[in-house]
Amino acid sequence: MSDLINITGITATGFHGVLPKERSDGQKFIVDAQLKVNLKDLKDNLEKTVNYAAVAELINGHIVGDPVLLIETLAENIAKSILKEFKRVRQVTIIVHKPEAPIPVAFSDVSVQIVRKR
Repeated sequence: MSDLINITGITATGFHGVLPKERSDGQKFIVDAQLKVNLKDLKDNLEKTVNYAAVAELINGHIVGDPVLLIETLAENIAKSILKEFKRVRQVTIIVHKPEAPIPVAFSDVSVQIVRKR
């Protein structure tokens, strides 16, 4: 049995993208994370769960950190880091939104979703 911790809407400016303008000017990225954990016998003890503030800071660090070309790579890097740093997380779902992507038609969002587990 697993329980879920959801963190939605982590927003920061990053310099990810294939086009030179994306890498020089930056743009908004939004990340959602779903952490599958076991919260049975939690007993109101932070040590038996995942500190979602620390997870949010880790995600923000990837958004504002070293640029990558693809949001798929950004999602993968975030997922790997969460699984490495937070041993209680059994599975992680990451969605990276790029609402200002350079697309020549009207759109509201572009996103990629990945699921990784131990």
